[in-house]
Amino acid sequence: MRFEHLGAQPRIHPTAVIAPTAVISGDVTIGADCQVLHGAVITAEGGAITLGDNVIVMENALIRATATNPVHIGDHVLVGPMASISGATVGDEVFLATGTRVFNGARIGERSEVRINGVVHLRTTLPPETVVPIAWVAVGDPPQVLPPDRHEEIWAAQRDLDFPGYVFGLDRETPDLMVQLTERYGRSLARHLDDRRVD
Repeated sequence: MRFEHLGAQPRIHPTAVIAPTAVISGDVTIGADCQVLHGAVITAEGGAITLGDNVIVMENALIRATATNPVHIGDHVLVGPMASISGATVGDEVFLATGTRVFNGARIGERSEVRINGVVHLRTTLPPETVVPIAWVAVGDPPQVLPPDRHEEIWAAQRDLDFPGYVFGLDRETPDLMVQLTERYGRSLARHLDDRRVD
């Protein structure tokens, strides 16, 4: 299913194969010989998404761009089932395994691997050929790559990256943070009301 969003339509190379249950929305460019499998969602929420050539986006993966953080995925990248990429840049020949999470402003260098359920946090930069082990968390620039049981160290690095401020423009100490966040984000997402199916 392909949708025009905010006046932009997906541009898909004729050699790319898009499953009929995948959703491609807005300012999305998909390169030659890409494969987008069932249930995948690629949605440009105000920023562009570009997939290079020979990118595989597996079942139920989510790729989302924002006005602040577009998405660029290089050539020969595999995005595993149920992986999520939000507003990030992914270099060539990267492997993002099942269930990985890559957050806004992150940059993943060429030939890196983020293994099953690994996390690359907000504004984190992985140099080329970095490996994030199964369920580990990469955070910061330069990155610390830590096991999930080291929460205090992860939080110490993550706190200054300021997720609510960077992504939503809200101070973490706002007394009604979730009220303001959901109302603001909901208004932004409501722009899909005017989407038009184009396939």
